[in-house]
Order: sequence, then structure tokens, then C-alpha cells
Amino acid sequence: MNRRSFVKNHILAAGALGMSSGLWAQSARPDASGKTFNLDYAPHEGMFANSAGKDFIDQIKFMHDQGFRSIEDNGMASRTPGMQSKIGETLAKLGMRMGVFVVPKGGNGANTLAANKKEHIDIFLEGCRQSVEVAKRCNAKWATVVPGDFQRDLPIAIQTANVVEALRRGAEIFEPHGLVMVLEALSDTPDLFLRTSAQTYEICKAVNSPSCKILYDIYHMQKNEGNLIVHMNQTWEEIGYIQIGDNPGRKEPTTGEINYRNIFKWLHEKGYKGVLGMEHGISQPGKAGEERLIAAYRECDAFL
Repeated sequence: MNRRSFVKNHILAAGALGMSSGLWAQSARPDASGKTFNLDYAPHEGMFANSAGKDFIDQIKFMHDQGFRSIEDNGMASRTPGMQSKIGETLAKLGMRMGVFVVPKGGNGANTLAANKKEHIDIFLEGCRQSVEVAKRCNAKWATVVPGDFQRDLPIAIQTANVVEALRRGAEIFEPHGLVMVLEALSDTPDLFLRTSAQTYEICKAVNSPSCKILYDIYHMQKNEGNLIVHMNQTWEEIGYIQIGDNPGRKEPTTGEINYRNIFKWLHEKGYKGVLGMEHGISQPGKAGEERLIAAYRECDAFL
């Protein structure tokens, strides 16, 4: 699975197309006042490379100037320990939070927890141990886990029990450090074991640990199940983290069919204080596209 590089690749592709029309540039200037949003949206590396330059630390500072108070970095575990610490120190100085990073080898098509194979579980548990050290350096609280593919020669109930047992062992590693693995159901391929919010809720209940919660990715769940607010409400007590992306296209809010203003209003009324990861691409190229991205979040965040 190559989901870690999805956002970065989409953003770089948009930047390579050059500047968009002057109309976009004139209608979507960023808010330089540093006014914070009503909810805590978290951009990724590369999302503002045209505005802030290629250095990630400079991008984080630019994000703060625009009112963002968190970041995400799926590939944090692949960075050098020195860079992990530098990012953590920068966030601390700016009063920002670190959102999710992906547990290394936490589950994929070649390493599925549903199979109950010792070699797969060992890889997953080693990734959990590595994640604890990464989290210490960058002040992270959440780490994404995808259990991998179906093991289609086993009954679904047996596969579910296998996933639960593996995740319990992972939670035992995370709990003493206050780190939470958030389970993400995806829509990328029908081979994936974890597909819906109800299924993820069932697994979290069975693991029964404060270190195992739901990552509700609105983009993926719109594709897999729809009825977003109803499903979030049904699984609310196990939701630990939320990610954003409009559908179709997986770009910023206002570009697809999802009414993000209503969803953000509902989350605010629900009392959600967590991070909302901006795990999506940008619909317009260049600096003007980045300005439009900020404007889209300002529009959807204006629900009060």
C-alpha cells in the first residue's frame, strides 16, 4: 500500500502544473492574521510548498501563520530521529499539535493481521515499538494502523478474532506511553479487511483499550458507506481521530459532494476537540491553489 505518499504526490503534481488563473488568486487570498479556526485542521508536508518553500519547518511556521494549530505526517517514522525531534520542538514552540503518523509496517497487503501468522504479528509489534520512540521525539499521541487484507480462506469471525488479538498486543505496547493507535477503514481496494465504521467499532470494543480507537476518514467512509453523520454518531464513543477529503477526487472541501460545512458544524456541536487531518490533494495548481485551499477551509469553518 502506498497511502503514505498519496497526499505528497498529489500536491507535487498540482504544483508542477504551474500557477492557476488570476481569478482564483484574486478570490482566495490567505488569511495572514493568524486567526485560528473553530476546529483543529492539520495540513501535511508539501501542502504549502509554493507559499512557504520546500523546507518542512518553514511550512509548519506558515501553517501557524494561517491559523492552523496541528500537522499530520504519515511518513514521520521514516524521517531521521534528528528531524523528528526538530519537528517536535518546532510544534512545541508554536503551540501546535502533532497529528497521526503511520505505524511502520502496521499492516498491508503482504502483512495482514487477519491471517494470525507469527511473522506478520512480529512485524506489526516491532512497528508499534518503533512508533513509541518516534512519538516521544515529535510529541505525537496518535498512530495509524491498517490491519491489512482479508485472509479469504478463513471465516470472517476467525479473521476478526485474529485482528483483535494482534491489536490487543499492540495496545499493551502503547498504553504505558499514552499513545493511541487509530484504526483506519479504507476504500482503496476490496481486498482490505477493514471497510466500515461499524466493523471498526466492533473491533475497538473487543480490544477494550484506551490505546485502540477509530480513525474516521470521511473520504473513505463516504465511498464505503455514506450517511456520514449517522455513522459517526453511532460509533462516536470509539472515534479518536478524524480525517478529511472530498469525494470524488480526494481534494479539499467544496470540490466534491460532501457538505463539509454541515459536518464541521455537527462536530463542533458534538464537542469534538481532536485533530482533523487534511489527508487530501489540492484542486488548483501553484500558490493560487494553496490560497484557494485556505479559503475553502475558512468557508466551511464559518458555521457559527
